[in-house]
Formats: sequence, structure tokens, C-alpha cells
Amino acid sequence: MNTAGQAALEGQETDISGLDGTERGGGGGMSEFTSAFRRSFRRLTWHGGHSRSRTPGARTLLGTERGIERSISAEEKKPEQDSSRYSGQFFFEYLVVVSLKKSGVTYEPQIAYQFPKRENLMRSQKEEEESLLRAIPLFCFPDGNTWAPLTEYESETFSFVLTNVDGSRKFGYCRRLLPRGGGPRLPEVFCIISCLGCFGLFSKILDEVEKRRQISLAVIYPFMQGLREAAFPAPGKTVSVKSFIPDSGTEIINLTRPSDSRLEHVDFSSLFEYLSEENVIAIFASLLLERRVIFLAEELSILSQCIHAVAALLYPFTWQHTYIPVLPKVMLDTVCSPTPFVVGVQRQFREQLDELPIEECLMVDLHTGVFLQKVGDEHDILPHKMYKELLNSLQSQRKTCQCSQDLNDMVTNTFVLFFVKVVGHYSDHLKRNRSETTFQEKQFRKSVTSKSIRKFLKSFMATQMFSLFVQELQGPPCSQEGFFEKKIKEHRENRTKVK
Repeated sequence: MNTAGQAALEGQETDISGLDGTERGGGGGMSEFTSAFRRSFRRLTWHGGHSRSRTPGARTLLGTERGIERSISAEEKKPEQDSSRYSGQFFFEYLVVVSLKKSGVTYEPQIAYQFPKRENLMRSQKEEEESLLRAIPLFCFPDGNTWAPLTEYESETFSFVLTNVDGSRKFGYCRRLLPRGGGPRLPEVFCIISCLGCFGLFSKILDEVEKRRQISLAVIYPFMQGLREAAFPAPGKTVSVKSFIPDSGTEIINLTRPSDSRLEHVDFSSLFEYLSEENVIAIFASLLLERRVIFLAEELSILSQCIHAVAALLYPFTWQHTYIPVLPKVMLDTVCSPTPFVVGVQRQFREQLDELPIEECLMVDLHTGVFLQKVGDEHDILPHKMYKELLNSLQSQRKTCQCSQDLNDMVTNTFVLFFVKVVGHYSDHLKRNRSETTFQEKQFRKSVTSKSIRKFLKSFMATQMFSLFVQELQGPPCSQEGFFEKKIKEHRENRTKVK
């Protein structure tokens, strides 16, 4: 989600197989990689980290219309030799299969297959690829090496995000499943790496991958090749991919991209299934002050879905610090960091967490819906009137939602309206001239008549997410009106009508 980026892991060699299906050999590779990964931890740029060299204008990648679109367009312009690798026209960069290999008395995740296998990469591209491929096994099997052969296993879907030092992101979409066969066997993970944030769309692609895996590995690659050659559809559009399956003939798979790209990577259903409205607002408020938050859940899919949803609540702002929806066991000491973070930890590691010197944080158990640890003022961070408006809106409107799309729209509009009321007057305090644009912060805060909102703004304006927001306001103006700006305009028009 956030995880290892471009930093090179010195002294390590990578032996990744290509399309021919040759497996990586040797044991103990994972322990060596883990050591190198941990040694280089400080050199890695985490998703939402302190880097200011983000794609201009991309306020957020998870849950914003502007963020995803601009990120893709920026990727398209990169003058690399292997253009398919970075171009927003392509669905994915890699399909990687991660399997468990015997290493002594335990099993360790290793990359068994990589598609496509790239040749003639420039040195910088090769180093980036090697770092990426070393990181993937950790996040496909974040629950450690306590595996044993199984006869039954319900497949699950989850995701993570990799952030390069230049601020660009890569999504990892994972399906962990038990291959077809007789007797005990080990699960494996199919991981699709893409620069495109569309969780629902890639879940459907992984459905097709899993269906083909139960026939043969060899049936997967023609489908993925066809997908790779297909143009990624514009918002609201559909692309059709032909694929041949033995005994079934040629199938046509229709893949439709959501028309609202702000929510392409987000579904609020799980978040509100496991947490009350009061606790969702308390988490939201904690993130606004850039605090430390730990989520616990049994399933990787629940951690992934809920944390992506929480991050999306911050639109039009972006979480600027460590953000790891599925934290690998070997990196649990990340929670000892004195800096802000949002991480997801599997409940089986609760005892290990209790032994770590964790500073003040909010610890959320998604399965019980309770806070295991808190600072104590979570329900008092927001102005009281604004808190009550948020709570009443969520509680009353949830009853009217008939489907997940209704819920997504309602939740998005509710939280965006909060920001419209609190910071929606920002354009009144932009001073533009020919050479630069200046944001008048003092006047911005003092212009608010409510004392409680001014008090909240004093803390919120000290955060990095607000600083990035201001930095982008002072940059070149956007040619298209964003979702947030549209909501501000609607709100002002409604107020005028009431008067």
C-alpha cells in the first residue's frame, strides 16, 4: 500500500523465471531478502510518505477523480524505452505467481512465475524491477512462514500499494487460492501489478485468472496476453477481451471501468459493516490530525478493503505518511515508529503487538468493532456541531441505501460536504498574479465565524496533508473543475437559494 519502492537492495541477486514456467530454485532466499529489505527500510519511500515530488495536481490516488486521472496521464508521458511498462494505456505491468517453497522446517514465499519477462531494460529500469520483485512475496504472504499443506482454503482477494521515490504508485492486486488437486497442497498467490487504481475491475480479472488456474497454468497466459494488448477503457467504457478455454471454446470477457474514478479503488460496505458510524468518524478525525492508527482483522481482504475506504474519506486531502493496509509479520516493528502511520495487522499477531513499545495510537479491532487502544479525545477532535451533522447524516441515510453504490455515493457526499463547510472558502483567499499564486492562510482561518471550526483549523492546517493541498493550490490551475470544486459550487448555490 504501500510499500517498498524503488530503492535498490544492494548485494542481492534476483533470479526470476519467465513465461516458460521455470521455477526459482533454492531455499533460504526469503530470509536473505527479508534481511536486505529490513536493512534498507529507511531508504524506502512508503505510500503517502514525506516526498514532495508527487505528480503535480494529484491530491490523492485512492479515492479522487483528479488524482488517478492525472497520475495516469503523467505516466503516459515518461520517455522510457519500455513504454508499455509505464503507459496508462495498458492494464498491467506484471502478473506474478508467488508460491510457498520448503525451507528447512518452514515454507517461504518465492516468485515462481513472472509474466511478461522483460529483456533489454536500462539499468535504472532493471534495478527498479528487481526491487519490486523482491518486495512482492512479503506482501502476498504477510502472515509469515507458518504455513502447512491444506486440503481446503477459501480464496481471498486483497491489495497493496508500492510507492516509488518519485511519488508514483503501483497497485498490487492479489488472489490467494488453493490450486486444484488431490490431497494436501499449499496455497499460492496471483498478483497483478498495475499503475491503475481499480480494485473492482481487477477483482473481476482475478476471477478469470482463478477460473483458468483450476484448469491449467498454461491457460492463464494467453488470457493475460490478450488483456495486455487491450486498451484500458476510459471511465464508464467497456473493453472486450477474447480468451480460449479448453472444452469451453472462445469466451468474451467484458470489463467495464467505473464512470466515477474517485471510487474505483474503494468500497465502503466492509467499513460500515464492521464499524459503527461513531467509530468511523473517530478514525476519520484521528487521521485529520495525522495520528497513528492500527487496524486488526483476521482476513487480509477485510484489512485491505477497510483501510482503503478510510483513506478515501480524506478526499480532497491525501494521507502523507506511512500507509500499509497489510503489514507483513517481519515488519511489525513499523508500529514503533514515532511518526504517523496507518497500518493493518492480522489478529493472530496481537500478542506480538502487545510486546512492542507502541507510542500513543488508535488501535481498531475490525471484527469486534471496538477500539483496543485510544488516545482518549477521538470523539472531541471535530467541532461538536460538525460531528453531530456527520453522525446524523450517516445514521439516517444509511437506511435508505439499497446497494453498495448507493452507500459509496452517500458516504462520499457526506464527508465531502464536511470539507466544503470547513475549507470550501479557500478560493476566496488565493491571490494570483502573473508569476505566482499565494494562499493567504491567516485570512483563510480568521474568515471563519465559528470559534470551534477556527480552533479545529488551527490544528488541521499544521498537517502535511493540508500543506500539500496548499502547495497544489499555488501551482498551475487545473483546466477541469474537480469533484470537490463542483460540490463547493453546489453548496454555495443552495445557500443562495435559501437566502
